[in-house]
This record gives sequence, C-alpha cells and structure tokens, in this order.
Amino acid sequence: MSTVAPHAGRSPLSGLRVVGGTWTRLRQGELGQLPALLGLVAIWSYFQLRQPTYLSARNVSNLVLQIGVTGTLAVGIVLVLLLSEIDLSVGSVSILCSAVLAQVVVNQGWSWYWGIALMLAVGAAIGAFQGFWLAAVRVPSFVVTLAGLLGWQGVQQWVLGTTGTINVNEPHIGAIATTTLPAAWGWALAAGGSAAYAAVRIQDQVRRRRAGLPAKPLVVVALRTALVAAISLLVVAVLNGDLNGVWVFGRAIYINRGVPTPGVILLGLVIVFAWLTSRTQLGRYVYAIGGSPEAARRAGINVTGIRIAVFSLCALLAAVAGLIQTSRLGAASQAIEPGQVTLEAIAAAVIGGTSLFGGRGSVWSALLGAVVIGSVANGLDLDGQQPYVKLIVEGAILLLFVTIDAFARRGRRASGT
Repeated sequence: MSTVAPHAGRSPLSGLRVVGGTWTRLRQGELGQLPALLGLVAIWSYFQLRQPTYLSARNVSNLVLQIGVTGTLAVGIVLVLLLSEIDLSVGSVSILCSAVLAQVVVNQGWSWYWGIALMLAVGAAIGAFQGFWLAAVRVPSFVVTLAGLLGWQGVQQWVLGTTGTINVNEPHIGAIATTTLPAAWGWALAAGGSAAYAAVRIQDQVRRRRAGLPAKPLVVVALRTALVAAISLLVVAVLNGDLNGVWVFGRAIYINRGVPTPGVILLGLVIVFAWLTSRTQLGRYVYAIGGSPEAARRAGINVTGIRIAVFSLCALLAAVAGLIQTSRLGAASQAIEPGQVTLEAIAAAVIGGTSLFGGRGSVWSALLGAVVIGSVANGLDLDGQQPYVKLIVEGAILLLFVTIDAFARRGRRASGT
C-alpha cells in the first residue's frame, strides 16, 4: 500500500492558493506595507520622468544621507506606536542630545567617544523619565511627550548658550556623514544581507511546518528572497558609481563611491530592532500590550516596565539621530525645527505600514516610510519647489496613509481578525 507525502497533491494549485489567500487578506484589511511600496514606485516614476538625474548615483546617495535622521527617529516611533502610544518629543530630544555632544566635545574638551557616550546616556535617561511618567503616574503619553517637545527644546537652547550654535569640527564625528563603504564592502553587505534574509525565512517555514502550522510554499519564499537580493544588489550597484559633490544644507560634501555610512547605520538599527521585536520576549510583550494592555497585564506581563523600556529605547534612538544630524551639519544648532523633525518621523512610521492604533506593524516600516518621505522631499528639491510645497505634500501623504490604515482597521474588525 503506497503512502502519499503530506501536501504532495497540493503543488499544482499552490500558486493559485497563495494568490487567493493574499487577496483574502487584502480584502480583510491586512494591507501591510503594500500601499507604501506602490506609493514609492509611483513617486520614483513621477520624479524620474520630470528629472532624469533623480535615480542617478549622486542623487540616490544624497537620498540615503537625507533619510538617515528621519529613519533613525522613525525606528523609535515604531516601537512606541506598537504599544499604542505616541512620542512627540523625539525631535527635541534629538536636538538636545546634539547640543550636549557639542558642548562637552567643543567647549569642555572631552574626547569624541566620551561625548557620544554621554549624549546616548542623556537620551536614554530622558526616555526612561518620560516612560515612568506615563506608565507609573498614568499621564497620557500625548501630554507627557508634548511637554517634552517644549521643555527639552528650552533645555537645548540653554545648553547652546546665547549664540544658538556650536560648530563641531571633530573629524571622527564629521566622518559619520562624509564617509562611505569601500565598493567591495558594499557588495559583501548586500550579499550577506540577502543570505541572512533567506536563512531566516527558511528557518521560519521549517519551524511552522514542524509545529503543524500553515507555511508558505517554498516558491514564495524563494521569490521574496530573490526580490530582496535584486533590490539590495541594485542599490549597491547604483551607489558604487562615481560621485562628485553632493550638496547637503548648503555644504558641498565630496564622497568617494560607495554606500554612505548613515545608510549603513540606519540599516543596522532596523535589523537589530526588527530582530528585537520579532524574536525576543520583549518584542512579543510589546505587541501584546499594544493589542490589549489589560489582557497583557492579566497574563503577567510587566506593562509598566515594558513601557518605560520602550520609551527609553525611543529616546536613545533620538540621540543616535542627533549624532547623525550633528555630523551632517558640522554643528549643533537651535535653528532646526523639532516639531517638523518629529512629525516627519511619525509620518514615516505610519506611511511604512505601522498602525496608529497599536499592535500592528514592523520596524522595517520605519525604513520604508523614511524612503517614501525622503523621496518626495528630494524630488521636490530637484524640481525647484518652495519649502511650503514640501510641507503640503507631506501632510497630504500622511493623511492619505492614515485614512488607509483606518479603513484597513475597519476591514479587520468586520472580518473578525
């Protein structure tokens, strides 16, 4: 008597079933990052038709530099949104930490590495303070971080003094925004990242099959891996082209060919925090609290401690963003508008696919949303548009994606998911 291997008879229809299952999830509101991906394709197509240099090596490198700050802040915002909270203070915290770095390195004569260590510690401490205030004192996060938006901006102005600006010419700090990976390292990064992605996806499918859970067909995993590899290699190929001067905030930065260091930092942060949220107990607790704080509390989760930890991590990432910003500008300055910086980071997180209603999203959405926001801003700059046009367009895009998220949430409720 012959035996039939499990799922052996499903292969001819597996492709149709995958398509059908995907369509069902879309109708039920499981949109994920699809709207952002479609929007990004539309944005790139539009600006490339208007400006043939839009997707050139020089401009793509400039785009990577531009999204370093927004993307880093957005990673922290995603963590907070997953808790169904909000942090309106990240812009002010970022600029304050930049001012602390400039003050101790330039005016106090500290070594650059001790200055960076102090600014990171200040950021984490501010986040823990705000997290304690909302988690233990039970003041809504909107109010606590709105107070932080105003208060930390005042502290930053006090740290900078009457001049309002401290120039930072320390070469190690400046190198963060002005250096690139050697070409071979860029290729190795793309290849290694693609291989790691494939290994993680295959491991997930093996675990699901062993546990008797539904798993995607191998062809789907292979296609996704091939897509990630193709995009990674294409980006590195573009960035490894010859570059001349890249203008950033009126400063000509001359870069050798290669992947800009801020892009590597951002990608590294996304990978680390994506692992943290998807592979660790802390990450599972964050999603649980975002889905239902009361249910999480009854399950024995330390809701107060998790909230404090997440807000501390968010402010720590704001300090990292402040370091990148200081390197780009060569200064710490109160001329930067913290409110706009904050709202762009929130917009990036939401546009990338993280729900404002908590419990749904991925850290990868921070990277995707930052690319969308940066692509629009970059394209409008190339097109010679005024700053107010950029703000109007960014506001309209944010409203569109929040509306999509709201409709998707209704779809999930209607389907019972």
